[in-house]
Amino acid sequence: MKRINTLLWENFSFILPDKIFLKILYRKIFARNLNLNNPQTFNEKLQWLKLYYRKPLFTTMVDKYEVKQYVANLIGKKYLAKTYGIYEHFDEIKFDALPDSFVMKCTHNSGSIVIVKDKSKLDKTSARYILESGLKRNYFYFGREWPYKNVKPRILIEEFLHDDVIEVLPVYKFFNFNNGATILQAIQNDKTANESIDYFDENWNILDLKQNFKTSENPPKKPAKFDEMLRLSKILSEGFPFLRTDFYEIGGEVYFSEFTFYSDSGLQPFYPESWDKELGDRIQLPK
Repeated sequence: MKRINTLLWENFSFILPDKIFLKILYRKIFARNLNLNNPQTFNEKLQWLKLYYRKPLFTTMVDKYEVKQYVANLIGKKYLAKTYGIYEHFDEIKFDALPDSFVMKCTHNSGSIVIVKDKSKLDKTSARYILESGLKRNYFYFGREWPYKNVKPRILIEEFLHDDVIEVLPVYKFFNFNNGATILQAIQNDKTANESIDYFDENWNILDLKQNFKTSENPPKKPAKFDEMLRLSKILSEGFPFLRTDFYEIGGEVYFSEFTFYSDSGLQPFYPESWDKELGDRIQLPK
């Protein structure tokens, strides 16, 4: 019965209006009604922003190819991975012209990515399946994150950013609020079975906070370029009620990763729960 209900939800949810969809999903996760008339918590305010704060620029900002020029204009292209190509179909890719290592990803969603460390060992059949399956999905419908709705589906091939010492690069995700405050996630072993997330304030004081991943047994040390990442995050997020800006630090250099308007789609509880309200207080919604 649970499997049947899940299938019914997955098939039926696509035709639901955005507001009804989000109210159902929010209640399913948090076991309480979504307050859109007077949202108070972080997660409630992100749902409000999904529905009522929409600008054409947001589509550019979540497009993994188009965002590069936007970021370069604000902080400089030195913070960006090199682009090797942009394609509408897998069969257009000219692999002979690519370097030995690179990354392939869909421009319009999250998760459709192929990391190629050695081109001679690339399984093209598997890569084709991952990327072409991604091209067919509209990421908007899974959490009604409006910026993704009109992104043109394409395949971006770019530089493989790596560190010769660390196998999986740490990711630093800055939560920027329009009251000036910032917290961040320091993620270790990203997208692996050993992934952990620790939360810090902007002075690198660890916070008693957890969401959907465990905290680490050994919290990470403050990165050498932390102050630069913090400064850049504030430049990039200026003027937005909430914007998450993600960075890597590699070989003493900072690289921009992506923007996220709704961290975890605004659908992940906080532990302790009081953080949901505390972070919600830091978002001043537009009139």
